[in-house]
Amino acid sequence: MTLVIALKWFIGDSEAIVMASDSRVSVGYLTYEARKIYPIFLKKKQVPLAIAGGAGDTSMIKQGFRICEKVLQVYAEKEWKRKTPSFEEFEEAVSEIESRLISRFRSLKEMGIEPSFQMVLGSIDPNGKASLYLFDNRGLAEPVHDSPGFAIIGSGFFTGGILLLKLLGYRPEVSTEMHLGILTSFIIDLVSEVDASVGPFLGESWLMRIKNGEILLGHLKEEAYKEFKGKIKVRRELFRQLWKACEELGEEVVYKQIKKLLDRMKRSQ
Repeated sequence: MTLVIALKWFIGDSEAIVMASDSRVSVGYLTYEARKIYPIFLKKKQVPLAIAGGAGDTSMIKQGFRICEKVLQVYAEKEWKRKTPSFEEFEEAVSEIESRLISRFRSLKEMGIEPSFQMVLGSIDPNGKASLYLFDNRGLAEPVHDSPGFAIIGSGFFTGGILLLKLLGYRPEVSTEMHLGILTSFIIDLVSEVDASVGPFLGESWLMRIKNGEILLGHLKEEAYKEFKGKIKVRRELFRQLWKACEELGEEVVYKQIKKLLDRMKRSQ
């Protein structure tokens, strides 16, 4: 299996989508590295359309990615004037993707094949509105952009992914105060230590956002990846030291010291 995390991120006045994953695929006793995130562009002009992430059977995931790409590219050529879709246009395309997946999985089940499949699909429209949909193994799509504002798929969901996300306080409305790139990579790294089917974070992270009126879709650069890994190491140690401080000094003392530090920071801004 795997772990894919997709979060809605407020950057300034606009919304964004950050999607990150490990790179490990497990088939029985065999493990290997594979891409779990698939950026979708209108090829001719490299117009960003969406980001897809998948967990489950590798062949099923690839089929899901291909269906998304074909549907979105056809809509972009014929309906969207070769531009990134609006929130409503993307919703319409998702319905078409859902219909094709349902048909595909129904035929597989009739042959006695039970699909192992989860997929998350996200996009940002020209007004800075995020779309985020979660597809299950029946092909059905659930909108999660407004509530809960995130999606976690793969075996890592059960072995700490959702727990860490809640523990670290992620909510879309406070995401502007957090670096979600570091948050997602931190969660993946920690889950990989307790779930053998999840690999460590190796830099597979994509961000779709608006900058200066232009919709951008790009992956994490090597320099940023090295920075993230360094910060993950430090933050893990800080968690250990915080717990130790609570044991030795008491929670109230530690809380007061942290609050003083944060208040001083706010006054200096």
